[in-house]
Amino acid sequence: MIKLLIVDDEQIEREGMKAILDRAFPDLIVEQANNGSMAVELAASFKPDLVLMDIQMPGMNGLEAVERIHVVYPQIKFIMVTAFDTFNYVQSALKLGAKDYILKPSKVSEIRTTIGKVLKEIEDERNLKTESNMQREMLQRTLPLVETDVVTQLLYDHVHEVHLNMLVEMLDIRSTGEVFVMNVIVPNGMEHLYTRIKEKVRKTKSGWMGALYDGQLPVIIFRDKDQSYRAQAISLARDILSISNMEEKSSWFIGIGNDCNSLEEIRQSYQEAIIASSNTTLPVKYRFYQDITMLNDTESLRQVKYLKKDFSDQVRLGQWDQLKSSISQLIQTYEIEGFEMQQAQQLVLEALWSIWSIMSELGIETATPIYNYQTLNYRQLRSETTNLLIEIKKSYDIHYENLEANTIHQIKQYIMDNSQLNISLETLSNKVGLSPIYISKMFKEKLGVNYIDFLTECRIEKAKKMLADPDKSIKEITLEIGYHEPNYFSKVFKKMCNVTPREYRKTLLGLKD
Repeated sequence: MIKLLIVDDEQIEREGMKAILDRAFPDLIVEQANNGSMAVELAASFKPDLVLMDIQMPGMNGLEAVERIHVVYPQIKFIMVTAFDTFNYVQSALKLGAKDYILKPSKVSEIRTTIGKVLKEIEDERNLKTESNMQREMLQRTLPLVETDVVTQLLYDHVHEVHLNMLVEMLDIRSTGEVFVMNVIVPNGMEHLYTRIKEKVRKTKSGWMGALYDGQLPVIIFRDKDQSYRAQAISLARDILSISNMEEKSSWFIGIGNDCNSLEEIRQSYQEAIIASSNTTLPVKYRFYQDITMLNDTESLRQVKYLKKDFSDQVRLGQWDQLKSSISQLIQTYEIEGFEMQQAQQLVLEALWSIWSIMSELGIETATPIYNYQTLNYRQLRSETTNLLIEIKKSYDIHYENLEANTIHQIKQYIMDNSQLNISLETLSNKVGLSPIYISKMFKEKLGVNYIDFLTECRIEKAKKMLADPDKSIKEITLEIGYHEPNYFSKVFKKMCNVTPREYRKTLLGLKD
């Protein structure tokens, strides 16, 4: 309901105006004030949306009353009521923000038109505010999903630049261009603490969280220039670890990768974080990759580098016997060189992780290899490594047994038919029964683009067709193709087409400025 206040020192004028309003706008809530001082008081208690303010009144005149009310309640709108001989006052009132004026006397039709115009403006503003609130709520509900998807894309694939930039803006992240990754080992049965971990990360306004998978949770952290890299990482690591109680704490661990200068290098930091979190038995429950002892440069260790180069071809060609032999040679080299067991285990894990990474690039889902305990001797290391390789190979075999030729077609068709929806990797996963990481990799490998880019292309193509209809507003098109903010739609459209939607429409319809 819109509330209106009539201010006039003459009762007959007030009653006459109220009668007109009751007939023309029966839903209005109307109050009256007989002078400027009373109008100021009612502005505080009644809180009108619109005030019809007479200018010439004894005591506090209308101009002074408008000025006082506007300072405290700038959202209230005013229409001035005056006679011909006080028109100069109206100009002053308009400068104070009055929307219009009504002359005494005026025709009823003129009064209805003037007041109706301002009432329509109030209703439009309310509707816009309601819609903006709904869009904001919708955005807040979808942001966590978008955030998880983008982290997955960054660590396993490529994500479109425009989506990263918009996400940084929407999540209010202090992006400095430098990032690093933390890998949080979450014990079995503690998955319900995911939300509390997210709260800790979100509170810093400097991080994105990925999906919790196989007990491991990747977190991308943007560098805070007000802290050193180590201080920032330690502070957040301690905050996350504080969630667990003393009994649980021994099973938690956080590996911290090196900081890097761009999102393009983020996968290297993620690999380092995985390696840094390989030994969860350490007394301090977090470790930096840079604190791990590095290898000495001997001839036999230089041969290790050549062995690792063969991993990619061996995995891609399915040469598992050769791969097993290469890993055995690695372990033998570390034993000959006299490495301590903890360091040797970390280095072998790094080799296994590189194999796992190659599998992920091929779109093959497999659990991240990790040792469940610190091996005591090389015999144990060989045995546990063999078991991990067997599990990795199982995933490889299952992948090629279950892969359906029409999976990509199904996903592609689903996105084209439903591009107006908030389609996530999880949505596609449920649709075709495959893991999000698998879908991301397979889609990129088969089509040359990731699913977010393909979804964007579908939406933009639909938008182009809709822009040919001059009766459709940009806002309507924005909502119909699946976006919630016209400004965001315009940015994406310009990124894809090098022109704004309005410029595209003008060119399409042959319109001139």
